[in-house]
Amino acid sequence: MAIPVILKTIPEHARIWHHVFSREAPELRLIDWEHGTPFPGVSAFASWHPPADLAAQMPDLRLVFSVGAGIDLLPLDALPEHVDIVRMVAPNVTRSMVEYVTLGVLALHRDLVLYANETRRGIWNPRAIRTARTTHVGVLGLGVLGSAAAAALAGFGFKVRGWARSPKTVDGVTCFAGRAALPDFLSCCDILVCLLPLTPETRGLLDRDLFRHLPLGAALLNAGRGAHIVESDLIAALDTGQLGAAILDVLTEEPPPTDHPLLGHPKIIVTPHSASANQPDAAAHQMIAAVRACRDGQPFLNRVDRSRGF
Repeated sequence: MAIPVILKTIPEHARIWHHVFSREAPELRLIDWEHGTPFPGVSAFASWHPPADLAAQMPDLRLVFSVGAGIDLLPLDALPEHVDIVRMVAPNVTRSMVEYVTLGVLALHRDLVLYANETRRGIWNPRAIRTARTTHVGVLGLGVLGSAAAAALAGFGFKVRGWARSPKTVDGVTCFAGRAALPDFLSCCDILVCLLPLTPETRGLLDRDLFRHLPLGAALLNAGRGAHIVESDLIAALDTGQLGAAILDVLTEEPPPTDHPLLGHPKIIVTPHSASANQPDAAAHQMIAAVRACRDGQPFLNRVDRSRGF
């Protein structure tokens, strides 16, 4: 009898998941799910934003997969401890995030945000060209995505430093660890990149106090989560010149209202949460591998440590 596995995603992605499961895992039965339908016997569930009563709907649940980059939308407190949570980490996600971060850092490094605003207003104001080797880039978060982005930026010749909660090592990157090291890390970051997971400790981290530790006129790129930023503090820092420019792929409210102050700010470029995304075929293969490993009592990749929140 096929093992039932539940999927909740958009129809165009669901079709790809079904194709991969039917071809690669005939022993697993993939089921599209609508909230409110109980499914006893289901061992695995994949979704971007599961309902809070997921465990009640599926009493035999063993695995929950987040099809997004983070787990901040999962109802962690409502899931029993025996349910393992799995992050989807695929090479294509890393590659596309590295592309986005590299694009954004180069744009900030060469003042493209400011040039775009000025030329639209008829202002012709060329600035001195800075070299990468004299520009310090700091990366907040040295997980899979952050480490790859930091290494790529070092390859461009930037002076790269990285910060994480616990000690990390990345070739070509000066690494800092722990909250006490944060001011020293920030002190010379001309461009700050945030790729942190969203946890209670990192929510609202990018606030006025943090911005004051950066060099005057530093730039910010956030491709983590919108809730990392206190948006009113960001606007104030840009308006006073504490920050020179920002590129944001994530906002606290998505999609934002059309009159959101960040959308029309002259020192900000906003992209619609499009820096990186898991491809459904890669995600399906990861889920198959984890379900099989769980079934066979074997370890599997990308298991979330609940105590750390990622």
